[in-house]
Amino acid sequence: MAAPALADASSADSRTDRPTLLVMGDSLSAAYGLERPEDGWVSLLAMRLEGEARVVNASISGETSAGGATRLPKLLGQHSPDIVLLELGANDGLRGLAPSQMRRNLESMIEKSQASGARVMLLGIDIPPNYGDAYRQAFTGVFDDLAERHELPLVPFLLEGVALQDALMQDDGLHPTAEAQPIILDNVWPTLAPLLEQAKPEAAAGKEAISPDSSAAVSPSQPVPGALPAQA
Repeated sequence: MAAPALADASSADSRTDRPTLLVMGDSLSAAYGLERPEDGWVSLLAMRLEGEARVVNASISGETSAGGATRLPKLLGQHSPDIVLLELGANDGLRGLAPSQMRRNLESMIEKSQASGARVMLLGIDIPPNYGDAYRQAFTGVFDDLAERHELPLVPFLLEGVALQDALMQDDGLHPTAEAQPIILDNVWPTLAPLLEQAKPEAAAGKEAISPDSSAAVSPSQPVPGALPAQA
């Protein structure tokens, strides 16, 4: 059974009296490796919010912050989200890309989302210590710095209580299992719930959105060409 209220990045919804959430993520939000995509935490969120909010999952396995920044303006124009959840950066880290580059991409996404009238929430991620402590600290520091600079709600580590539990991780050691998905949602929910309460009356009253111009949207389940399976 498909998850209620979960829309892909190309669908439309005629209802305007409830807030729209746009999730911009990578495989951690795209249900990578799960036998049933509806078991992913974003689908579980949509089921929890059935009738109260519309969830658009624009997450793509293998996505980097640069890819997300390229796709976002078109998605903002299509969906006029009230809330944008940014869960990107893991693949930047796995590829050893400069944290400063990730910062620029995420900050661009934050600013464009806010300019469209959306509230923004950051979902932080950590990476394995392959590249040394200095790189790891610079990487995780990006989320803290952006949250402070733009006064954004932040989930410091999306996989808290999951990443170090072998039973909750797939064999690649990078992607959580179906059993881990409710825990991930529980990590997100306390920070998201207040945003939803703020957005509900605004959605009911109607929101005039700016429609930025950029590339076409991609279905959340469509892989990025050349993406490595081990990427987030």
